[in-house]
Amino acid sequence: MPKKHRGAVLFLLIGAFVNFAGIGIVNPVLPYVMADYTTPENRALLIGLLTTIYSLAQFLAVPVLGALSDRYGRRPVLLISFLGTAVGYLIFGLGGALWLLFLGRIIDGITGGNIAAIQAYSADISDAKERTHLFGLIGAVGGLGFVIGPALGVLILNITQEPLAVIYAAAVATLILPIVGFFTLKESLPAEQRAAEIGLARMNPFSQLRQSFGIAQIRQLLLVTFIWGAIYALLQGNLSYFTQDHLAWTVDETSLLFFVGGLFTVLGQGFLIKRLLPILGEAGMALTGFVLFALSYALIVWVSVGAGANWMYLALAIGGIGVGLINPSLSGLLSLAVEPNEQGRVQGASQSLQALSRVIGPLWAGWIYQQIGAGAPYFSGIILLGFAIGVMLLARKGIIKNAQAATINY
Repeated sequence: MPKKHRGAVLFLLIGAFVNFAGIGIVNPVLPYVMADYTTPENRALLIGLLTTIYSLAQFLAVPVLGALSDRYGRRPVLLISFLGTAVGYLIFGLGGALWLLFLGRIIDGITGGNIAAIQAYSADISDAKERTHLFGLIGAVGGLGFVIGPALGVLILNITQEPLAVIYAAAVATLILPIVGFFTLKESLPAEQRAAEIGLARMNPFSQLRQSFGIAQIRQLLLVTFIWGAIYALLQGNLSYFTQDHLAWTVDETSLLFFVGGLFTVLGQGFLIKRLLPILGEAGMALTGFVLFALSYALIVWVSVGAGANWMYLALAIGGIGVGLINPSLSGLLSLAVEPNEQGRVQGASQSLQALSRVIGPLWAGWIYQQIGAGAPYFSGIILLGFAIGVMLLARKGIIKNAQAATINY
């Protein structure tokens, strides 16, 4: 990037990290916070609802904030949204009633939809050659935040022994962004290039998804992306409650578990990908990751029916490697399957699909955990992974062909 844009890129990367870390940083403390507001009989479902409402708000807000940034500029949308995220954390932390917890997460989810404005700002300051790389970098940093968020939450909880300290720490960290941005971030969209008006269709996430599913060569990939998002969100929304409720684990043990998962995800992304890519290609790596994640869920099911709890560490290590292989592979296949002028729309649709999947995954996990048992969410995840693998195998030749196979060593 030109030197004059490096500060803006750093701001965007930190913003993407904060957005996706915010999805999971609250999850480890939800069982402790919710103990003051719910009974044990409905706690799992309400925790799933709290996780779900955040992602639903984000799903609905992504196209709205993107359209507003086209009309009024990227800078005000980004600064106001980060301020709103801090306010959402504060409302959740102060609490006092169950509806205030939901309000805090809704506000946080709405303002977390600024990923559309982040991508738009990125497009403004980059040329065609830089744009795809920058989108990929933002996606990678966001994915890292999604993985590290829960680990950060349990680390702060472990240090302070105060669940609400996690919420307040997130609020303070987020509040720094609009303050710094107010003095340093310049507007990237000139007034003469802004939209004269924004219609309702541009703010409809379902319209965006319909248009993207209209691109024949990525339909299967988008379907797999959605299924995978729900499977992974199931784990994110339920694991802390599983360890506390079913295993009676302490904060220290849960903290170590999240750390193991995050460590092996980084290992998969930072070490294994560049070695496996020439051998397996993106499609092969995604399939390998799905198999590993299915094995991870099988180990959790085994623990749920009486196996030693320490098997959880192996489960998260194997699952972490799977995540490290799956996320970059699916993003890479989507990026390679479309022309440069379709990148923004397709990546936006992918973000919307992932947000929608995070609505379904935790809600399903909380309900089936409560109705059937501790291992039920993870057994259902194995079934869904089998379906995702089937779609990938059936569509693999077409996916590889449409992903410009000449540039990849399959």
